[in-house]
Amino acid sequence: MFLFLKSLSRSVHDEEHQQQPKLSKTRGSDGCGSGAGGDLCTSLTVWRKSLLVTCTGFTVIDCSGNLVYRVDNYMGGRPKELVLMDGKGTSILTMKRCKNLGLIDNWVIYGGEVGNYCTSVLSEKPVFYVKKAINILHTNPNVLAYVYRRSSDKRYAYTIEGSYSYRSCKVVDKRKRVVAEIKRKDATAGGIYFGLDVFMLIIKAGFDPGFAMALVLLLDQMFS
Repeated sequence: MFLFLKSLSRSVHDEEHQQQPKLSKTRGSDGCGSGAGGDLCTSLTVWRKSLLVTCTGFTVIDCSGNLVYRVDNYMGGRPKELVLMDGKGTSILTMKRCKNLGLIDNWVIYGGEVGNYCTSVLSEKPVFYVKKAINILHTNPNVLAYVYRRSSDKRYAYTIEGSYSYRSCKVVDKRKRVVAEIKRKDATAGGIYFGLDVFMLIIKAGFDPGFAMALVLLLDQMFS
């Protein structure tokens, strides 16, 4: 399965390079492309499937076919906690679900792996808070979620806009700059059609690819 995914990743990235994605024409730190503008980007293939047969999750490959991130969810359904691991299986980010009166889907992101869900005192300090947007409460219906650095912040650090159902989203900072983008990529190989289960995650230089992937996981929980 993994060798097949590596082959698929190269195929997808080769097509992406030929089409010159709008977000960036350059090669990132993973060696995916170079352009005259001087900007850098990282381009990843995201597969909405765990490498473990008994789990749901995600597998993320770079343009060279290397495993860079993985998520293995043993519980299935809508878990209270998600752990993003690197290619070696080391936990790098933990996301915990917290709901406000059962109406709004909110998540807290921690560095590494932390303790029990929703304990009153956590040993790790959250690095970000992500809140699902409720259209009736906000004027911009295109916004899917807001990202805050602290729970007390009234101004968000990032917004996530677009449609996750169509795999067409962008992460925008407070200066209205696109720092990451999810792009739909239909892929066929060996007579198998992947549809929405295989898509691209493109990250601009200066934005953490691991954090970008964490946002993908939360969008999947909120809108799948």
